[in-house]
Amino acid sequence: MNTSDITRIVRKLQTSKLTVAFAESATAGMLASEIVKAKGTGTTFLGSIVTYNESVKQTLLGVKKKTLELYTAESQQVTNEMVMGLHKLLNADFSIAVTGLAETGASETDNKPVGTVFFSMFYKDKIEEFREVFEGTSENVRKQATEFIFTKMEEIYDRHF
Repeated sequence: MNTSDITRIVRKLQTSKLTVAFAESATAGMLASEIVKAKGTGTTFLGSIVTYNESVKQTLLGVKKKTLELYTAESQQVTNEMVMGLHKLLNADFSIAVTGLAETGASETDNKPVGTVFFSMFYKDKIEEFREVFEGTSENVRKQATEFIFTKMEEIYDRHF
């Protein structure tokens, strides 16, 4: 997604006086890095918490150890807990969390291959969940996940605001 596309999304949020925050794992800060390229981001972007390690997910976002044990760090259940913890911390109008498998060595299986990414978007007191499988290098997976999130943000905005 190019800077003018992100600027368009940020302007929509600004027009409605809406804020956005991210809890990033698989994207490792890429969402924050991309959104600040838009003009006027400071009025709508509250911040991003990169919680790459399980203990940080627990400590900062309140992800339950039991959830991590039952479902793994790369799961929709963990992503949902991340987004609720983020919303509790920053109270953004759009709270968005992302986890997933950008490379080998985590919880990949035949049903959850490398490239699987989970998204939770909390707005208007509800969560929308998404699961996508991207291909390519870990950098490409992160880029595709980042673009997916900005695209979904705009779709949700256009439907609800």
